[in-house]
Amino acid sequence: MSDTNKEELLRTLTLKDAVGVGLGAIIGAGIFVVTGIAAGVSGPAFLIGLIAAGTIAAFNGLSSAQLAAVHPHSGGTYEYGYRLLNPAFGFSAGWMFLISKLSAAGVVAIGFGSYFYQLIPVASPTVISIAAVIFLTAANYYGIKKAGMLNLLIVAITLLSLLYLVFNGIAAVRLDNFTPFAPFGIAGIAEAAALLFFAFTGYARIATLAEEVSEPKKTIPKAIVITIITAIVLYLMVSFVAIGVIGAETMANSKSPLQEVAEALTTPAIRLIVTIGASTAMLGVLLSQILGISRMMLAMGRRNDLPPIFQSIHSSYRVPHFGIIITGVIILLLTLVGTFEFILRAATFTILLYYSITNIAALKQPKEEQIYGRVIPICGLAGCLIMCVSLPFNVIISGIGLLLSGFIIRFWFHKIYGRQE
Repeated sequence: MSDTNKEELLRTLTLKDAVGVGLGAIIGAGIFVVTGIAAGVSGPAFLIGLIAAGTIAAFNGLSSAQLAAVHPHSGGTYEYGYRLLNPAFGFSAGWMFLISKLSAAGVVAIGFGSYFYQLIPVASPTVISIAAVIFLTAANYYGIKKAGMLNLLIVAITLLSLLYLVFNGIAAVRLDNFTPFAPFGIAGIAEAAALLFFAFTGYARIATLAEEVSEPKKTIPKAIVITIITAIVLYLMVSFVAIGVIGAETMANSKSPLQEVAEALTTPAIRLIVTIGASTAMLGVLLSQILGISRMMLAMGRRNDLPPIFQSIHSSYRVPHFGIIITGVIILLLTLVGTFEFILRAATFTILLYYSITNIAALKQPKEEQIYGRVIPICGLAGCLIMCVSLPFNVIISGIGLLLSGFIIRFWFHKIYGRQE
């Protein structure tokens, strides 16, 4: 094997693996927690907000697919920004991705510990969270194929638990729980859409891992489309049953609305199965976060936007091993000290900026590369900008502050390691 090959990642992810990565990133806290928050701001009409959020996510997803098919490299929008726009756009996308995903990973790790503790209280939730982070970091370290197989198993358990809830809950749906349908009007539906949009953004993990997908030009667009359609249908089914069984108000007043649904049903072991599904959902998101963050670090290390050691690829396992270890360490620290609330709030702005750059890059592609034309990225960009301006002012300011801090750090790294654009 040549030295050049040792510096490359393995293209071993099939269509099934790529869809698994996307679903593993999407079916997490969103379906188990955010649906309840959305019900609180819009009532049963959050189903409309869910469709709107899924539609905007689909526009963004198609833009990502169009770009990844032509530029199948680790880093996703970070790479597209550099190649099609300018270094400032590219760095902004990469830095915002790291900020939002690292902060979210800390929350997910803590959430997993809480859910798993309900199943098997073998240790404190914090100890369980730490064990999960170490286990998933090791799974990532020993190769993308092993991580992909583990992810498929996790996603399968989560999907089966949710389908078990849907099929057993449909008979208990009461239509009077859907009235009044939209007690907070259009404003409530719009707010629900903004909340739920973030539940769908995991599909971008497929593009971030593009360098490890086999036949990326065909596989990535298919994987993103299948992932988004599956996620929208699943969210709608689960949300419809949840409202019909316990009502929007009960959902809104619960931190774990799907467990409330399970408790309202008489099906044997359903609460246990839903709790298992919630645990594996958190585990799947955490696994995909480590995958995506480490690949973004790899891409940014190649351009000295992070220290160049991050571009190091393990000669045997062919993974960005240093990035995986550092990602695991940061998530462990967040699990121990708790997440920083202002970063979590600002993450909503940062991820919208990330997808705005995705759509701008898709608009800049040559006409012959625009698989879906210009309408899709225009609609995706419009959706992102509308949601951006609807965010609270302090969230926008926090997001801009985090972005500026990134450029200061980047300037420092370039002074030390040189500029590679």
